[in-house]
Amino acid sequence: MTAEELSRLVEAGETLAVEFKGEEREGLSDTELVEAVVCLANRPGTDPAWLLIGVEDDGRVTGARPRHTDRTDPARLQALVANRTRPALSARVDVVDIAGKPIVVIAVPAGRSPVGTTDGKYVRRALGGDGRPACLPMHFHEMQSHQADRGLLDHSALALPDARWQDLDPLEFERFRRFVRESQGRGDASLVELPDLELAKALGAVQANHEVSAVRVLALLLFGREEALRRLLPTHEVAFQVLSGQRVEVNDFIRWPLLRVVDELLARFRARNREEELLVGMLRVAVPDYAPAAFREGAANALIHRDYTRLGAVHVQWHEDRIEIANPGGFPEGVRLDNLLVTQPRPRNPLLADAFKRAGIVERTARGIDTIFHEQLRNGRPAPNYGRSNESGVVLVLPGGKANMAFARLVAEESQAARPLSLDDLLLLNHLWLERRLSTIEAAVLIQKPESEARTRLQRLVEAGLVEARGERKGRTWHLSAPAYRRLGESAAYVRQRGFEPLQQEQMVLQYVATNGRITRREAAELCKLSPDQAKRILSRLVARRELQMEGERKGAFYTRPPENMGGPNPDLGAPIRPPKSGRWEPRE
Repeated sequence: MTAEELSRLVEAGETLAVEFKGEEREGLSDTELVEAVVCLANRPGTDPAWLLIGVEDDGRVTGARPRHTDRTDPARLQALVANRTRPALSARVDVVDIAGKPIVVIAVPAGRSPVGTTDGKYVRRALGGDGRPACLPMHFHEMQSHQADRGLLDHSALALPDARWQDLDPLEFERFRRFVRESQGRGDASLVELPDLELAKALGAVQANHEVSAVRVLALLLFGREEALRRLLPTHEVAFQVLSGQRVEVNDFIRWPLLRVVDELLARFRARNREEELLVGMLRVAVPDYAPAAFREGAANALIHRDYTRLGAVHVQWHEDRIEIANPGGFPEGVRLDNLLVTQPRPRNPLLADAFKRAGIVERTARGIDTIFHEQLRNGRPAPNYGRSNESGVVLVLPGGKANMAFARLVAEESQAARPLSLDDLLLLNHLWLERRLSTIEAAVLIQKPESEARTRLQRLVEAGLVEARGERKGRTWHLSAPAYRRLGESAAYVRQRGFEPLQQEQMVLQYVATNGRITRREAAELCKLSPDQAKRILSRLVARRELQMEGERKGAFYTRPPENMGGPNPDLGAPIRPPKSGRWEPRE
């Protein structure tokens, strides 16, 4: 690490991945150092963490004390960390000077399994009660959660010592079969004719030969009686709430087996979900407040991927303008907000996820996120939002409100014309409709793919007549085409986005000067809807042609008409500029 990189790290302050340890008052003992390293190893995320010795909690750089006589030996410090952690951590140690003060920088890799000291102490990096990063005790259930996040443990596959076959409800087995029959081919039809015990064995819910020897968490989640769930799985709970402003209209908490929970949530959803009809050609297209497929996938994902080692309910909250679905437990390892649409599926509870797929509740391709986004966008709604998710929970927001019926019509018309729009197409078109303009780099970030793929997708939308490009190379931007704006009922918006041609922009500037006597670069940029640099180029062209003259310097500069243009034509430029009868500016003859 360079001194510049270290300075930026210090300026950013402490985070879950950065910890300061000052030695201004007293030195840091070896035991305290090793515990700090263990704490950072047991943190959310997979990127390296940093322990900075010689930086106070308030960010002041005071310098680290020498640990080995008159200096600090990085190799000996690395050996100390490896020898006193289990499993042994291979940390990287550097000594970096900032303003003449040495800082010991320890890069701590994320532990795949829980890491402790050789004395048996386990601590983890998390937010404390004051909202600041801290080292907290790491309990056994948190170790299980840590392993599940990294795909090393499937909690739904754990056997429950006190669970018995009698704790399972035969009605729930029949409910599973009904889901398969009603799934329209998405479920595993081979399970329908199996007896209860064979069905449970096929799903991996129990261990059995001639008789049941162990009942797993999965069996209780799918088929358990309510009393057994309360007794053996106290962390399982689902809340359905209807909120109108600050008023709570419905606030129900249920602890039922998951298939019964899905039935109940879908029934309540259908009872509250309204829809409008859109006539496209000879067909009537339903545009609901919320797409049933998006809600179904969102609710199922919350039940499948929640952390069942943590207390807390899965919350389904119905607000006046949105639905929020939240579940305890952050994204699994490798899943982030910036790769949510493209990363490979990583279920926290693989056995439970497989059971939901075989029941036909969720997509067997494991791309439910795509379904949520696609269904939301094609109905003329804003894109779903996971921005409030963090390391302790995932929050899905499905925006409601008034649908953009014109956008929904465009999508339906393209589908009827055998030109169905993909998820990438919908993301780009929706962004262009809301934000009006998009660069290639912004498009790549939006669809979470390389720039080359984003450019290819935009070019296909150009060929489809829905998008136009403006500018060249890195300065190229994209906006909706005139036919697209016309189909969306906003023909005038195309003119505003397309802007004015250079000659028209020049005439606008000259007209402004004729009316007001002078113009600044800022005023020209605002008048023509350009950047300051673009406005400067227009003004420079007019000065070069002696249609304007610059007065003043730098920020105080302004532009006026030169004396020869103050009442008659410029002999070098021909006839004076005047608008035609049509009201539109035309090039000089």
